Amino acid sequence: MIETASVKYLRRTLIAGGAALALFAGFTAVPMVFANGANAQEINPTAIAPPSGAPMSFADLIERVRPAVVSISVRQRPDAATGPAVEGLPPGFEEFFRGRPGRPGGPAPTSLGSGFFINESGVVVTNHHVIEGAEEITIRTSEGRDIQADIVGSDEATDIAVLRVRGGGRFPYVTFDDARHVRVGDWVVAVGNPFGLDGTATAGIVSAMGRRDAGSSAYVDYMQIDAPINRGNSGGPTFDLAGNVIGVNSAIFSPTGGNVGIGFAIPAQTANSIVQQILRNGRVSRGWIGVSIQPLDEDIARSLGLDEPRGALVASVVPDGPAGRAGIQQGDVILTFNGQRIEDSRDLTQRVGATGIGDNSRVEILRGGNRRTLNLRLAERPSEQQLASTAPTPNARPPEATPGAPGVAQSSLGVSVRPATAEDRQRFELAANEAGLVVTAVEPDSDAAEKGISVGDIILQAGGRSVRNAADLNTATEAAQRANRPLLLQVEGRAGRRFVAADLAE
Repeated sequence: MIETASVKYLRRTLIAGGAALALFAGFTAVPMVFANGANAQEINPTAIAPPSGAPMSFADLIERVRPAVVSISVRQRPDAATGPAVEGLPPGFEEFFRGRPGRPGGPAPTSLGSGFFINESGVVVTNHHVIEGAEEITIRTSEGRDIQADIVGSDEATDIAVLRVRGGGRFPYVTFDDARHVRVGDWVVAVGNPFGLDGTATAGIVSAMGRRDAGSSAYVDYMQIDAPINRGNSGGPTFDLAGNVIGVNSAIFSPTGGNVGIGFAIPAQTANSIVQQILRNGRVSRGWIGVSIQPLDEDIARSLGLDEPRGALVASVVPDGPAGRAGIQQGDVILTFNGQRIEDSRDLTQRVGATGIGDNSRVEILRGGNRRTLNLRLAERPSEQQLASTAPTPNARPPEATPGAPGVAQSSLGVSVRPATAEDRQRFELAANEAGLVVTAVEPDSDAAEKGISVGDIILQAGGRSVRNAADLNTATEAAQRANRPLLLQVEGRAGRRFVAADLAE
């Protein structure tokens, strides 16, 4: 018998390892004996059947759904912003298409994207960032027909937009399905307009569900797919094998700008909910309680006496908002909302956003180690532009120290501090009832330094209480040491106002 190199290698491997595996169907499995004399169990090869439902071809599916997919060409206003539409993404994350910036005196910037009909009268779903700043929108059907379209409404927070073609007509369409049945490993097909190539179809699998780290939106838990998608696929549909829309393509991870097999779609249940609101009202409205919230890490949770980092920490309160009127304060931890456990700050944002405007809600909070329940009435969430205009702007650099006392050292905390002066209060725009301690020195190897506290920052609270002098800080430090917990500080500086839990030195 002639042995190939691979067979010789296999035989050497089996003998050297003492294994007795019949690895190929063409091999005859024979009993083997290990070096210690024990008989090895014979393992006969088993043919592996293809998974149930695995398609031999996607041709029938693509032929059926492709007529409902359209290309979208947008002529933008000359003054339209053409930078990344999805801000705050980790490095490497990009939207599929960035408009070409206009030049003074040159043509208006344009962008390309994808979309799909969801009814026969010509309603089209796409991404908000595809049509943002649009002056003119043209839909190109799979037959090559160009039709003008108008914006029905759009939602920047989820990156969903709804268009309607002018003049009506009858168009082939597809429908949303509830993507909750989708599992990791399911087949998906994406159809769209990458790089202007109309009707391009690609296939892959669902790589992950519920991605919260794939974009800046607190309202979307993305579906990750590996079907090749590129710029121009924005707003295009992701199909299951039944031809249902289970996602709307929105973002990719791309260190190079091209496809690397990591794409993100807005799940159908999220997208369809937004679409239906826009069709009913022309816009999307969400509940709002008027707080900014900060995630809990393990150190902050321990400083508050919590067994686990669960809940949402209130970083600031809008003075006349629903939460402020209900008595919620900075430093409170929201544990439940309408009886539902809050896992993290994102969970709270989604639950509040899904609650009806004007509804009465119950909020359980933790304050000073005690739990209490407060009642509030939800208001409507302001627009993203309104929220951005009222949000405090972080300091571009640490404030310069003003003349005065050199600072009192706090050895356990690893910092030196002095009371805030009138000039400090003006620089930090402190309210009339706010005091604080300016950090004048930080020990490089302290936990405070590791947590980002730096010279020029101001400590507003320690252990849930305002601090006006070094004695106040000493009292809070000693209480934390007795409880064997980190010290919770409210600090303002380069990173804005935030809570920090600092471990104390012995």
